[in-house]
Amino acid sequence: MTAIQSHVDADGADLTMTEGLRFDSVSKEYGHGKRTMQALDDVTITVPDGSFTTLLGPSGCGKSTLLRMAAGLEQPTAGTVSVGGESPAALARSGRLGVSFQDASLLPWRSVERNVALPLERRRDKSHTAKRIAELLDLVGLEQFAGARPYELSGGMQQRVSIARALAADPDLLLLDEPFGALDEFTRLRLNLELQRIWEGKRFTTLLVTHSITEAVILSTQIVVLSPRPGRIAETIDVDLPWPRTAETMDTPEFNGHAKYLRDLLLGLHR
Repeated sequence: MTAIQSHVDADGADLTMTEGLRFDSVSKEYGHGKRTMQALDDVTITVPDGSFTTLLGPSGCGKSTLLRMAAGLEQPTAGTVSVGGESPAALARSGRLGVSFQDASLLPWRSVERNVALPLERRRDKSHTAKRIAELLDLVGLEQFAGARPYELSGGMQQRVSIARALAADPDLLLLDEPFGALDEFTRLRLNLELQRIWEGKRFTTLLVTHSITEAVILSTQIVVLSPRPGRIAETIDVDLPWPRTAETMDTPEFNGHAKYLRDLLLGLHR
């Protein structure tokens, strides 16, 4: 496996140099005895600080399991997971972890702004909370919907609220588990480009789980391809497309070269 050590933007600025998230020889088993099922086998991944890394692979290969480990929601059977040298649980306790799942999981009785405010409510100093919420709603283009309830929003708008909530506490690590998987193709692409714009402005370490090759290529600095269960690292690919990436990027030979390589790799894993 080849892990990225650095990335350079269009101006030649170095973007990622240090380790943000690391899975070290991680394995995961479920069940006991004859009913044991191995989900992951000896997975080692380095997610550099400030990078956008995508886990790509077939259903059941352990992508979401790895993300849940990074969130401190599951523990490996063997191996370790660390974020900047500390445990995911410690990162979560300190409020420096943001998570957005495929289901936006908004509280239906709360307005948009009060859903976004949820991670900030534990803070003693609330003097800047209103300003922070306003900034986030502006960032995701929902400032006009601050007082709306979730049922008044489209699916794409709900996902933008979920992402704003995940960003509320300025996380060191952002985890995204198929956040756009239930959306139509046009809305998904539009939100991919929106997410890229947000990431470019903040450069928070991001781990995305997806089944979409297009989504992986348009968003990522690196793509980790997992084999069918038990999940193992098939290949780690550096996506060297220039930033910012746009809809027109998808028409370039470079984009299509990455997409074809990933498609052929994933098809080959099933042979």
